[in-house]
Amino acid sequence: MFELYDYFRSSACYRVRIALNLKEIPYKQIPIHLVKNEQVTAEYAALNPQKLVPTLQDPSQNIVLTQSLAIIEYLEETKPLPALLPQDPLLKAKVRAFAQIIACDIHPLNNLRVLKYLKHEIEVSDEQKTDWYFHWLRAGFKTIEMLLQQNPIKGVFCFGETPSLADICLIPQVYNALRFDFSFNHYPLIYHIYQHCQKIPAFIKAQPEQQPDALP
Repeated sequence: MFELYDYFRSSACYRVRIALNLKEIPYKQIPIHLVKNEQVTAEYAALNPQKLVPTLQDPSQNIVLTQSLAIIEYLEETKPLPALLPQDPLLKAKVRAFAQIIACDIHPLNNLRVLKYLKHEIEVSDEQKTDWYFHWLRAGFKTIEMLLQQNPIKGVFCFGETPSLADICLIPQVYNALRFDFSFNHYPLIYHIYQHCQKIPAFIKAQPEQQPDALP
């Protein structure tokens, strides 16, 4: 069985949980509390030298995987159904590009270690930190909303009637934005997809508050 080294509020871990749930792949969660710096222990660093989450391990197969998109692509290739990427090469590239706007452009600027660095090393105020966070959310969500408007493949998800890698990346980012009281008044298509996904068991099960290490 897979072991997922996980932090309940991590967007990257959230993505992997959704993918595992959609594919109905059983896994054991091993909490790594980022605020308590459990990721910097020698034991965890030996498993993941980057000292980040998630890490997906299968000890019986001597498999250790890091980076959420790489993990999800591995799951897609080893258990292709239900598919999280379309078969058409052009459409597949578009789904990947959509996902990477979130995973490579928005999230790296707004994740916990960046916000902690801004607060404790550069010593910005809480207001300045929130301005930073919202600036990059607005830049990313404006692009995503436009892509959804222009997308000829309409449906309840980002690309039609079935969830894809795009939705897997979008939902955790929206969840975190809402946690910081970010308004989605200008992003109705994004918010509509988010509301729909919040009714689906695989997405519900992956929510931060449903995880064993969630704060009371």
